[in-house]
This record gives sequence, structure tokens and C-alpha cells, in this order.
Amino acid sequence: MNNQHQITLKDIAQQLKLSVSTVSRALKGSTDINAETSKQVLALAEELKYSPNPIALSLKDKKTKVIGVMVQEIANNYCSAVIAGIENFACKMGYQTIISQSHEKYETEVQNTRLLASRRIDGLIISISNETRNTDHLQELIDKGIPVVMFDRVSNAIATHKVIVDDYRGAFEATCQLIEQGYENIAHITISKHLLITQNRLRGFTDALRTHQLPVRSEWILHCDFNTEATENKIRHLFCSTKRPDAVLLSVERLSITCLKVLRELELQVPDDVALSSFSDNPLSPFLNPALTSVCQPTFAMGQLAVELLIELIESKQIIKEYKTVQMKTTLHVHESSLRKAVAVGEK
Repeated sequence: MNNQHQITLKDIAQQLKLSVSTVSRALKGSTDINAETSKQVLALAEELKYSPNPIALSLKDKKTKVIGVMVQEIANNYCSAVIAGIENFACKMGYQTIISQSHEKYETEVQNTRLLASRRIDGLIISISNETRNTDHLQELIDKGIPVVMFDRVSNAIATHKVIVDDYRGAFEATCQLIEQGYENIAHITISKHLLITQNRLRGFTDALRTHQLPVRSEWILHCDFNTEATENKIRHLFCSTKRPDAVLLSVERLSITCLKVLRELELQVPDDVALSSFSDNPLSPFLNPALTSVCQPTFAMGQLAVELLIELIESKQIIKEYKTVQMKTTLHVHESSLRKAVAVGEK
């Protein structure tokens, strides 16, 4: 038999000329099945590498053991690392995952979230898009009995468990490290104003400047979307001004790549002309030229924790009314991009 497809009870029944119900009972170890028949069923099931369909097994309690995951982009290093943690823990707990992407578009997020719900997921883990302001589509899921856990980019409008990092502290420490190196004219390039991570990272940045009695220049705080051309133009204008920054804190990894491209185009050297520090989870950051100073987040652990919290909501026998927001620590990895001189690399 060609067993490229998923082997079913019907396949085993046809080969042995038995009824599907007989095969099913034999696989469950039912004592009302002839011992020889049971032996034949079990032997063929093993030969064909039969495994029960988790969805079919869970129909009785209306659980599919499937978790939906919505991220901005799977190719994003941050997202892929969180997904690895999600899949790792979900598998251990007997759950499967379906991954979907918003591509930083609100409408795509809404459409794909509803598509996931139509596939009878037991719950959803989500980090919202750069455009997302309205979270009604998430409340719709919760109202239908599909629990939601948010991570990274979360919304205060949704009452649920959330997994975040200390964005304020991460930005504060990264900015202080630049100041300690003698950089005083520091810009901040970030994403949409309405996102909580943007607000918290911006507060950490500005508080660090004020702590060191340095000015906060509003014209040096750039809010960008993920339109590469528009972002490049904003950054280009920043560095072509009469008074330009000598250092930049970038709030997301994609912006650091765009910034590096523009600086090279303008023949500005990192860190001699401009120092860079970025929130980043790119494992290649230490190998860039120069190596990029990064505010790193415990992405794998965040994914695992998000699953743990979601399963708690899915499997709880009682209605949960008190929700947790778990804040995890960031780690500042200092490399050449934010150092005045080529000194030893370290961790803070």
C-alpha cells in the first residue's frame, strides 16, 4: 500500500477485511475482540506507522489540541526564536501549532486570526502588528470561548495573560552605555507611537538622557513603519542635517539593518562617526562588521511561557478572572558598534 498519506482506521480495516469499529476497539485494547484479531490489527498498525488523529481523538471534549500563533513575520529572528519556544513546549504538552503572519498589516492580522479560529484552534498566542490599534478581533475570539495570550506587542484593551520584557530597563541601560562611552547627541529610531513597547522603550531612552542631564531632541526621535523606502528617507534626512546625532538607539532589529545601509551609503563609519545600539535577537549580530551592540530578550523562554499560560486558560475548569502580566529581563550585549575604542566585549 502507498502510505504517503495519513494512515487511517479505514486503511487498516480494508487490508484486514474488518469493520472500522472492530479495528478501533482492537487498538483501544477492548476485551470483546478476538485475541488473534487484536494481534493482527496491532501488528498492521505498527507496520503502517499508524498514529491516531489528534483532532478526531479530541472531538468528544470539543478540544483539538491545536494552538494558533500569530506573529508579524516568521523570517524575523525575534519571531522565529519565540516560535521555537512555543513549538517546543506545546509539543511536550501534546499540542500542535498553526503559525500565521500579519506582515505588519492590521487587516491581514484580522483576516488570518479569524481564519485560525475557523480551524477550531483551542487558543491563540499573538504579538500584534505595527498597525494594530483596534483589538476587537481578539475580543471576538475570547467571547467565543477561544482564549488568547499576548506577548511582546500587547494591548491594554485585552484582559488576558501577557508575556513581555522590561522594555524600559532595556532601553535605559542601552542609552546609558552609549552616554558612558562619551556619546551625547543620541537619536532614537522606533516604530508606531501607539504600541506599548514603543512607549516604554522611548521612556527608557528619554529618562536615561535626563538622568545624565542631556537634552531630549524631539526631531531626533523618528517613528517609522516598515516601508523601507520611507524609513530610509527619514534616516537619511536625520544624518544629512547640519546638526546630526553621534549615536542611535534602535527599537527593533529591522530598523538597525536599514540604518546601517543608509550610514554606509553616506560613508559614515560605525562607531567612529555614529555609534549604534539596537533591540535585536539576531544570532549574527556579534559577527557583523562592526559587531552590533544588542538588547537581547529571552525569546525561547517567552514562547514556552506563553504556551504554559495559554494551556492554563484552555484546560482550566473554572473561569479565570485574574490575569498575569509576566515581565522578563533583557540582557545588554556590548559590542564594537557602541564603543569609542576597540575594548573588550562584555555583558551588562
